[in-house]
Order: sequence, then C-alpha cells, then structure tokens
Amino acid sequence: MELLRSLGLIAENPESASAPPALALGLGPEATAAEFTDLFEFQLYPYASVYLGAEGMMGGEARDRIAGFWRALGETPPPEPDHLTVLLAAYAELAEREAQAGAGEAGSRWRHARTAFLWEHLLSWLPVYLDKVGEIGSTFYGDWGRLLRDALIEEAKRLPGSGAVPLHLREAPVLGDLADAGGKEFLRAITTPVRVGMILTRSDLERCARGLGLGLRKGERRYALQSLIGQAPREALEWLAGEADRWAEAHTKRDLSLSAVSAFWQARAATTSSFLRKAVASLPSG
Repeated sequence: MELLRSLGLIAENPESASAPPALALGLGPEATAAEFTDLFEFQLYPYASVYLGAEGMMGGEARDRIAGFWRALGETPPPEPDHLTVLLAAYAELAEREAQAGAGEAGSRWRHARTAFLWEHLLSWLPVYLDKVGEIGSTFYGDWGRLLRDALIEEAKRLPGSGAVPLHLREAPVLGDLADAGGKEFLRAITTPVRVGMILTRSDLERCARGLGLGLRKGERRYALQSLIGQAPREALEWLAGEADRWAEAHTKRDLSLSAVSAFWQARAATTSSFLRKAVASLPSG
C-alpha cells in the first residue's frame, strides 16, 4: 500500500517529483514545476469529480458520493475527498484497517469496504485518466501513470468486483440526449468525460486547430471549441468523431479485469461518435 501512497503524493505538488519516494520508484527524468503545473493545473485536474460528474467540473454530486462513503463507515470525510492523492491514501488506509482487523467478520467488513472503494471511486475513472496522462504528460509523468495503472490492475485482480457498473457511471447522462451539436449544452457535454467516453484537453484542441489549419481562441476549453466549430463546423465535428472512435478503440484494449468499466466507457465513446457523425450528415452541403 505504500506504493499507492507514494504514487498519490506525486499528484499533490511539484516537489513530490524529486522527493525520495519518486526517486525510489525509479521515475525519471525528474519533472519540472512547469510540467507539473501544465499537467495537473491546466490539462488534467487530479479530481475524480471532473471525470465522474455529470457537469465535468470539480465538486458536485460525484464529490458528495465519495464523501458519503466515509460517512457510511461512521467516519468524517477528508478534505477534498475526490483528490487523487487523498483517494489513494484512503484506499491504503482501508487496506491497513483490514489487515489490523484480521480474519473474521471485522476483517471481512473492511475488505468489502476496500473492494467497493476500489471499484466505485478509483477504477471507475483512473484507467481513462491515466491513458491521457500517458498521452500528453512528460516522460516522468508518463512513467508515473503506467506504474499507477499497473498497481491498480493488480488490486483489481486481487479484489474482483461484482461485475456491476459503478454508480457514478450508471447515473451519468449521455451525449445522445442532446438535440443538436454546437450549442452551449453541447459544449458542456462534449467536455464532460463521463458523458462522452473521452477526455478532451487544451492540448487536444491545439492539435485539432493545427490539423485543420484553424485559429485557436485563448481561454476555457468550451469557448475554444466553440470557436473551432464556428470556423469549420463540418471539419471540427468530424475531428471530434474521430477522437471518439480513437477512444472507443482504446477502451477495448484495457486489461480484462476492468471489463465492466471499460465496456461502459467504450459504449459512451461509440455513442458520441454516432451522434457526431449524424450531426455532420445533417449539415448543409457546400
């Protein structure tokens, strides 16, 4: 469990990248403060609620649900209960309580709690998140993400879930609920990972703009995306559909121990692709 704690610390502040735990894990080359800031403060916020919440923002019902896990155990939720560092430390604590309780009913209860926490609040989003870390992060953070993903897969094999889709995911709306592409609600939805089955970062929009030869508006992702669609509706929506296809394929390639969660994310990405392609087909020709 110390491995997960140490990996969690690296998502907390840039100094963790050069601290003894990171060095002991063999991660490198050492990350810079600028790389930490770009990854965790501008591109991929390390908060579960961003990836599990229906609005794609920090806080809200997703954070409340994680806090509620601790209340159900008769505990006071930690500050920022959905932060990645806090989540991994909390999981390690559950494992330690199970070990302290030993065999018998008490140990069984803690094991049940640990399994529920793993599948509901970690595996429901981290494999997807870590895919994106590997794609846009520096070498240091790419290595960090792979090490964390491997550790989580080992936990998934050690504590197999029930096969049910986590509650966070079951209750999320889909992009296909929208009537059209391009409006404010569409922009909110397409940047909400749990609704569309993919994570769109500022780096992705920069890649889109370069590939299509468009200008990229500065500022929040949704406004930047609105500008891209306004400049070239067909091309931008086709690019988004291609991204959804790419994510759908990636979801099918994860470890089999994550099959129920991966199937959810794959279905969301496929639905998004279908919606976008229908939107493109409905645009006036010429």
